[in-house]
Amino acid sequence: MEKKYKNFKIVIKENYDSTSIVVADIIAGLVNAKSGGVLGLATGGTPVGAYKQLIAMQAAGKVDFSHVTCFNLDEYHPIAASNSQSYKYFMKDNLFNHININPANTHIPDGMAEDVQAECAAYEQKIAAAGGIDLQLLGIGSNGHIGFNEPASAFSRETNYIALEASTIEANARYFNSPDEVPKHALTMGIGTIFAARRIVMMITGAAKANIAEAAILGYISPQVPASILQLHPDVTFVLDADAAKNIIPRIT
Repeated sequence: MEKKYKNFKIVIKENYDSTSIVVADIIAGLVNAKSGGVLGLATGGTPVGAYKQLIAMQAAGKVDFSHVTCFNLDEYHPIAASNSQSYKYFMKDNLFNHININPANTHIPDGMAEDVQAECAAYEQKIAAAGGIDLQLLGIGSNGHIGFNEPASAFSRETNYIALEASTIEANARYFNSPDEVPKHALTMGIGTIFAARRIVMMITGAAKANIAEAAILGYISPQVPASILQLHPDVTFVLDADAAKNIIPRIT
């Protein structure tokens, strides 16, 4: 199912694999249409399938990343780039090491930055110098966060240093040996930085995300559900599997 709803598009596919193909095709389409395009990328379990599709497409000569620049949404702090749970390690392991992208064109906040405010400001400057983000890929946290922008009293603007909520730490603990090992802070693009992307694609999969998907896509726009601000973006596509969309389908059909 593909449906234009208000000012955004909702794409609903049968399962995780089919949503991964849709997202990969959107990303490859941008890269092929604009040599030197700028991608905003996400980590976590959700985009891994799309990254696998992109790796296969590049191996088959269907997409070329040699002139692409990437900016990742976020990084834990403090965490070393060599740590297998760092997002820099994740991106290398799941995408960058397997495609023909120039490592110098891949950007992730420094998880060991001593001056976090200076690192945040420098990251904003790098994005601006690259001409802004053409296509931003997003997932969504169980509490509605995008990047690591947690529910708050106001929407954040630029890249910032943030304390992670207990629910986020708990959700990410499965990647660590114990919850105590999960960093309690992160560097993340702000909502304003994300919203400035010319195009946004949000991928949501699994029944566990059904309630927050409904709140983010069809609910009230509120900083208590950070992803809800995307309803106002001029070019956003929500790509969901049937499980994640189970509350949405009856409301849009």
